[in-house]
Amino acid sequence: MAVTMDWLSRDKITRHWRWGLPLIAGIIALDQLSKAWVVATPALKALDCLNGESACGRVDLSPVLNLTMIWNPGVSFGFLQALGGGRWLLFIMIGAIVAGFTVWLFRAERRLTATALAMVVGGALGNLVDRARFGAVVDFMDFGIVFPWIFNIADACITIGAAALLLDQLLVGRKRPG
Repeated sequence: MAVTMDWLSRDKITRHWRWGLPLIAGIIALDQLSKAWVVATPALKALDCLNGESACGRVDLSPVLNLTMIWNPGVSFGFLQALGGGRWLLFIMIGAIVAGFTVWLFRAERRLTATALAMVVGGALGNLVDRARFGAVVDFMDFGIVFPWIFNIADACITIGAAALLLDQLLVGRKRPG
């Protein structure tokens, strides 16, 4: 039995991936640059609190926004906490989801679908970089008075992308065959 790659055959690839891939790269770059800045900011004590040498730091910027360093061993907004060997199981699971969403991106027939998938994939890859480097994800954006979770740019992209994907699927479901 021959193994085929029908799931990614040339006739099933659409044009939307051409700008979806640069969007993924841009999200990863912006996410990693912001996290590098946070890790390098002495007041946030990122590496010291990762090693358990001190508490993580906080910088008050305004009544609405603060920078509050936390290490998240789970997925977006602290769900599915995984330490030790579970960290790598979570890494593999997220990697498989990213691979599936990337295949879907190559086959996306609508711009909104491709944009949403690129946002989810870019955000997930940004957080996977942290998980591989540190064993946990750098979270720092704290809108505590408005939003109870501390998150990062990757988390925001995943959430917005997932919401856009849901919206896209609902809109497609409402179209009447013509």
